[in-house]
Amino acid sequence: MIHSQAIVDPAARLAPDVEVGPWSLIGPDVEIGPGCRIESHVVIKGPTSIGAGNHIYQFSTIGEATPDLKYRNEPTRLVIGDNNIIRENVTIHRGTVQDRAETTIGSNNLIMAYVHIGHDSVVGNHTILVNNVALAGHVHVGDWAILSGYTLVHQFCKIGAHSFSGMGTAIGKDVPAYVTVSGAPAEAKTINTEGLRRRGFSQEAINQLRRAFKIVYRQGLTLELALERLDTMLRETPEVKVLIDSIRASERGIVR
Repeated sequence: MIHSQAIVDPAARLAPDVEVGPWSLIGPDVEIGPGCRIESHVVIKGPTSIGAGNHIYQFSTIGEATPDLKYRNEPTRLVIGDNNIIRENVTIHRGTVQDRAETTIGSNNLIMAYVHIGHDSVVGNHTILVNNVALAGHVHVGDWAILSGYTLVHQFCKIGAHSFSGMGTAIGKDVPAYVTVSGAPAEAKTINTEGLRRRGFSQEAINQLRRAFKIVYRQGLTLELALERLDTMLRETPEVKVLIDSIRASERGIVR
């Protein structure tokens, strides 16, 4: 299962059925779970833990040290969950001790060609990062978010669950849950209605989220007043609570 021209450090821990293609390099302190397939010309450095059923394509670099100038070779980590597809030329860096000391990728994500995931970032589950998306350090991406090609995300930004960015979006503030943004700099456009329908959200929930979006973005209210109205009008809707919580959790301010 391991090609004769692959280089696998004896200290690496690979499940018996892991496939490794030619000219790939797997260093020490790397753990790869069952059912993983590593194509040719992949570099994986540690400490890195990779779960089960992942497919990593050629020329990707996984678990490399960050170029952050504060990094001084501390033993930080990269943790990747299960059943992710990581396409060609993806780069994912380990964390720094100035933050979590860990970069974390969840499960069932599609990470397309040339995506960069910077140090200490957290990517949830079921996300899609389209070609050339770049996440700076300390970025958090919620479950089911989709970032279209060439989306750029500034460090420390939070991308809410079920949100969507248009092609070439430059995100410098937090994106609340469910919200579609586009432009450079990013502007909020609407609720991600089509994505929510595809994931089985009820029409009533979508209608409530549309109402909530209008309160936050279309009525000229301060953010605090908008949140007060959401609390009194829509708190009984669980989906709206997720929106409220994502706004209240923002430290950089939200895209408006």
